[in-house]
Amino acid sequence: MRNRFDEQLHRLDEQLTQMGELCEAAIAKTTKALESSDKEQARIIISEDEEIDQLEKDIERLCLKLLLQQQPVAKDLRRISAALKMITDMERIGDQTSDIAEIILSSKDWAPADEDIHVIGKMASEVSKMVRDSVTAYVKKDLELARDVMKADDAIDEYFEEVRDEMIEFIKEEKGENGKKIFDLIMVTKYLERIGDHATNIAEWVEFSITGVHKDSAIIHES
Repeated sequence: MRNRFDEQLHRLDEQLTQMGELCEAAIAKTTKALESSDKEQARIIISEDEEIDQLEKDIERLCLKLLLQQQPVAKDLRRISAALKMITDMERIGDQTSDIAEIILSSKDWAPADEDIHVIGKMASEVSKMVRDSVTAYVKKDLELARDVMKADDAIDEYFEEVRDEMIEFIKEEKGENGKKIFDLIMVTKYLERIGDHATNIAEWVEFSITGVHKDSAIIHES
């Protein structure tokens, strides 16, 4: 019975890794679409979000099966419970890449300045790494890596604040001209900042799965 349970836990790790990889790929494609104003790529990003949504449902079914059929002990219960929380954040990451793609589609002249594209590229690269590391931390039960992800969120917040403040000054100088373009740029960086938040949430649930304590709540689970 335990061997079967371990096989299913391994399958859970595989599916979570796959979902994380899909989120990373969506972020990478979104970055390229932003850089090249590629509306066709934006449409692909939106359509591929369905695959992330479907995988969330598959993982949820597997988790419920493990909970109902296997009656896991405390440590395994934390692991499965954390996975259920993590997939919600990963699904939202997929939604936010789609939201960015929608901005590209709705903008007639999406063409940020090179320095803005550079910041967007840096943010996208950092949040993609956060997603990857948070899922890796879960699979490898690496508490230190999970905590590194949490620390990395501060840099993402700083990038967002940098772009926001620059755009506020630009609005003042332009006296309201190019308003939609500026708003779109702020929204893109806000969505990337939110992806960083979701990666941090994932890392916090990884910490819970290992320690039994969740950082921002009264959730404590004895081992």
